[in-house]
Amino acid sequence: MNLLFLSYWGLEDSLTVSTVFPHLRLLQLLPEVRRIIFVTIERGASAGQELHFAPGFATDKITFAPLRSRQNQPLLLNKIDDFVRFPNELVKMVHQHTIEVIIGRGAPAGALAYLVWKKTQTPFLVESFEPHADYMRESGVWKGYDPRYLFQRYWEEKQKQLAIGLMPVAENYRRKLIQEGVNAQSIVTVPCSVNVADFRYDAARRQQVRARLGIAADALVGVYVGKFGDIYYDAEAFDLFRDAAAYFKPNFRLLILTPNPEAEVHAKLAKVGFTAEQVFVTKAPHAEVPGYLSAADFAFATIKPAECRRFCSPIKVGEYWAAGLPVLLTEGVGDDSDIIKQEGGGATFNLNNPATVPAALQQIAFLLQQPGYRERIQALAIEHRTVARAAEAYKQLLLPLAVSLV
Repeated sequence: MNLLFLSYWGLEDSLTVSTVFPHLRLLQLLPEVRRIIFVTIERGASAGQELHFAPGFATDKITFAPLRSRQNQPLLLNKIDDFVRFPNELVKMVHQHTIEVIIGRGAPAGALAYLVWKKTQTPFLVESFEPHADYMRESGVWKGYDPRYLFQRYWEEKQKQLAIGLMPVAENYRRKLIQEGVNAQSIVTVPCSVNVADFRYDAARRQQVRARLGIAADALVGVYVGKFGDIYYDAEAFDLFRDAAAYFKPNFRLLILTPNPEAEVHAKLAKVGFTAEQVFVTKAPHAEVPGYLSAADFAFATIKPAECRRFCSPIKVGEYWAAGLPVLLTEGVGDDSDIIKQEGGGATFNLNNPATVPAALQQIAFLLQQPGYRERIQALAIEHRTVARAAEAYKQLLLPLAVSLV
């Protein structure tokens, strides 16, 4: 079977490294897969750069073929151009490489897969399938009349109707899709996978990172990995950091790993009362993130609440759990907030109910006092975020098709 794997992110995007590369590795191991054409969407500076595909494992079956957005155009025009030009380029790849199945990573990539299907009838499946259009609207990034919202929502309906398989990231969404009439046999839940071995707590790295950053061995360290704004809290996140510092007193230190401009982040931290000695802010390569997580004691996942958040699976929560960190998580996020309430692994808060914040911090403090808490929390990642779930999904959704193609 010849596959075209389409990521809507760029090659060097942290989501590509953390969520796409592990799945490419799984697909390459399937004997039924002869060849994989791996396609990314390159925007901005990366669209004009030479790119080197080096995922850290042998790529005997994989050929990297990026699609590049036009530069020096407004974002909206770029998006429109992408959904006109990119499908035509993908159609050429389908014919050139005799592609038999397209896998789209995420609903925007699934939209492109659907547009290619219209011209070639090439079967496609969509992994990490979420209601992306509603995410963007409910987060205030898109308006209900925005063409991006209207087209994306229409394309998501087409994916539900025509994809040979959907891999939502939350059981909550699988159940909703079945209620909407999607064939249950074509839906397999696969939360965003994490390589637990890569993120496992390492006491030696903890000491090294703390020594390098000048953090005392007895300091209590919170860590945040990710962006501010869009679907994530911005000013509210910094208020939450302030509340944590007030709760844990002078012993508290904060690590922030973010692509947001460092100077802006420091200014927002200063505004809520942090001193330079209390915080460390950087944009860390994905390979360095596990070391910072080992240096921390608990983690923040400050995702904006919305009805559709019940259907997501933040990769950062899986990485936090893999490092054995209790997570301070917004209430109503994917299956994760339910797992936290039922199995432990952190605490949830709801900013519409301010009393939940000190209660959640109290729960985090309680967990940190429990012997062996990191091992128990890491077990949640092994149970709920292992890449083995993706392997089983590929076998269920792809292998029957491979047999029919023989």
